[in-house]
Amino acid sequence: MPYKANEPRRAKIPKARYRVENWAAYDAALRRRGDLTIWVTPEAIAAWTPPDTGRRGRPARYSDVAIETGLMLRLAFGRPWRQTEGLLGSLMRLLGLDLPVPDHTTFSRHSADLAVATALARTDGPVTVAIDSTGLKVFGKGEWHLQKHGGPPRRSWRKLHLAVDPDTGEVLASELTGNAEGDASLVGPLLGQITRPIDAVIADGAYDGEPTYRTVAAHAPNADVIIPPRATAVVSDTAETAPSQRDRHIQVIADRGRLGWQRAVQYGRRSLVEVAMLRYKVLIGRSLRARTLPAQKAEARAACAVINRMTSLGMPTSRKVA
Repeated sequence: MPYKANEPRRAKIPKARYRVENWAAYDAALRRRGDLTIWVTPEAIAAWTPPDTGRRGRPARYSDVAIETGLMLRLAFGRPWRQTEGLLGSLMRLLGLDLPVPDHTTFSRHSADLAVATALARTDGPVTVAIDSTGLKVFGKGEWHLQKHGGPPRRSWRKLHLAVDPDTGEVLASELTGNAEGDASLVGPLLGQITRPIDAVIADGAYDGEPTYRTVAAHAPNADVIIPPRATAVVSDTAETAPSQRDRHIQVIADRGRLGWQRAVQYGRRSLVEVAMLRYKVLIGRSLRARTLPAQKAEARAACAVINRMTSLGMPTSRKVA
């Protein structure tokens, strides 16, 4: 739309520039992400074959850890199951390990009901939690097929809900649901996965509402809830005697404006959960490979474990260039 003389012109905000200060260490960390040996850990090797249970029948040949290792390799390098089988077999030979490698059909069957055991959060201490969701496509005919041939659309998608530590980029919790699930309803399940003390919870306006505040209070009574109230929000009836956190946010916005409120509560940290989602889509992909919801849940959780392992190798330390 062309600019009109009687309309106020928006101020042009220049794009922020950042300089990486630890480039040598970060460059080495990026190279290490392609090291196959970091994906087959000593803990996985020790638990590769399940112990004998003494029950009748044929014993299990592979543990869930072995299937999980194959799943993480598949997601980290973007390979189909057959190529993942060959990749893992060659890695066992290079490491000199005499361990059986599941074939691609075993990987496919067992990953469908796999309970991923890898803990997402590996550090301790209080943490700030940033929550958001994004969409991931699933298997189905594309939009071009619908446009050309008509008929009901088969393309569908899932919602990936993430809880991220904005200070480290670590994924603390994840949930994969259908596209009909509301974002606010997943706050409880996400916080329930976090065993560390929670200092603050940051989310965007889609999570605004008393149910979210109550859910956070049930998991972390002393945590700050930093969610922008909607434009039509008003203070509660008890604001004068016992103002809630939401009431205080509304009052600060009325006094300082939304930009002043954002600076006061450091709301800008919420954008780092969007960075984590972009990292997921760049490293793992924008679609899910599995075709059933249980298998997709295991895939998404394993993908978050893959991202955490990559980021634990090293992350850039940057500063804003004036």
